[in-house]
Amino acid sequence: MVKNIISLLLLIASVMLNFKHGWDTFNYKSNPESVKAMAGLGISESAVPFLGSLAIITGVLLLLPKTFFYGNVLNAMLITLVMALAIRSDNYKMVLLEIPFLLLPLIMIWLKYPFKN
Repeated sequence: MVKNIISLLLLIASVMLNFKHGWDTFNYKSNPESVKAMAGLGISESAVPFLGSLAIITGVLLLLPKTFFYGNVLNAMLITLVMALAIRSDNYKMVLLEIPFLLLPLIMIWLKYPFKN
């Protein structure tokens, strides 16, 4: 029971983060910090809608029991991509900040989908 509650809370947090990051990615021009961060990582303006779409798709995949695992794998891959781009640009602070977010999908895979019998 406790495992399911923890898994549900992590699922809600992860889905909300994915939708928020996806929405913020689509509206990056209104936030100068986002423009600066993406430019620092070497992300081109043409890749921004693709990354925003992937974040939203990941959030949807997490909600469905049959695609929960794949959503978490995609989420971990996106976070690893951001970490790799940060390493390439010598932004080690960002790499360290992304570590807890990388652990989130891995822990969720271990806990499994909360409503599955």
